[in-house]
Amino acid sequence: MTEVVAAIIERNGRILICQRTPEQAHPLKWEFPGGKVEAGENPRDALARELGEELAIQADIGEEITRYAFAYPGKKPILLIFFRLKSFAGEPQNRVFQQMTWVPAAGLPDYDFLEGDLTFIRELAARA
Repeated sequence: MTEVVAAIIERNGRILICQRTPEQAHPLKWEFPGGKVEAGENPRDALARELGEELAIQADIGEEITRYAFAYPGKKPILLIFFRLKSFAGEPQNRVFQQMTWVPAAGLPDYDFLEGDLTFIRELAARA
């Protein structure tokens, strides 16, 4: 099963979310920064690599928040793994997204997120 990692990056009571470009799969959907775990990588290392590539930050990956399997229609299931960041060095720069924004957890359901993230979004917003 393909593992996909995502970072919950918080600052001043807000969470960083990113919008995919029109050219990407699931165009213009919102997501948390992260990506696929490559062969031979562990999830934390994969997330640190992805955050460097996507946001130009050096991340200290914190605890795992949750994980669950999800299958998009007609595709093999993936394992989504969400991590909280302990800290990061550098200012997040948009290297691959349509746009990025900081949103309070309670406001996350107002965005058109990837279907795979919706279970997590509901949990996060309910706790806010």
